[in-house]
Amino acid sequence: MPLVKGGKITDDPFVHVADGAEIPPAGNVLVSAARFLEGPESLFARSGKVAVIWPNSRDVDDLLPHLDRLGGVALVFPTFRDGRAYSQARLLRERYLYRGELRATGQVLRDQFVFMLRAGFDTFEVKKQADAEAFAQTVQRYSVFYQPTGDGQITALHRRMQLRHSESAGL
Repeated sequence: MPLVKGGKITDDPFVHVADGAEIPPAGNVLVSAARFLEGPESLFARSGKVAVIWPNSRDVDDLLPHLDRLGGVALVFPTFRDGRAYSQARLLRERYLYRGELRATGQVLRDQFVFMLRAGFDTFEVKKQADAEAFAQTVQRYSVFYQPTGDGQITALHRRMQLRHSESAGL
């Protein structure tokens, strides 16, 4: 499955480890929420980053004790109509100030890509190579937004206010 990160198509730095499969002693791993919650300390004791696939039906508050050590959180879009992962992403980025990789997985569609970026996602698992290429291009397309979010982008209003302030200050 193609992966888009930072506007580029890239290899996945995490090895997906199925439930019941042996966890490698080293290297970056991506595990299910159930597997993670069975023994997070043993996962963190290994050499390498740990990421978790977090379903949109689970409360992200359950991740709070581990956020500072997680290398990634993959939030699941089971269908394109189910937007609960957007809310989870905004909570993680804006309320809990999570700065690790935030991955969108599942039904990740082209027409929702900009909204996912604005919600705080920085990595995307897509099903088709053509979608990955379109996602990579979209990152470059939009640079100004009207709505404030926790993605760090300055809104159009704030840009105008900064410009007016610098003009009135004689800068």
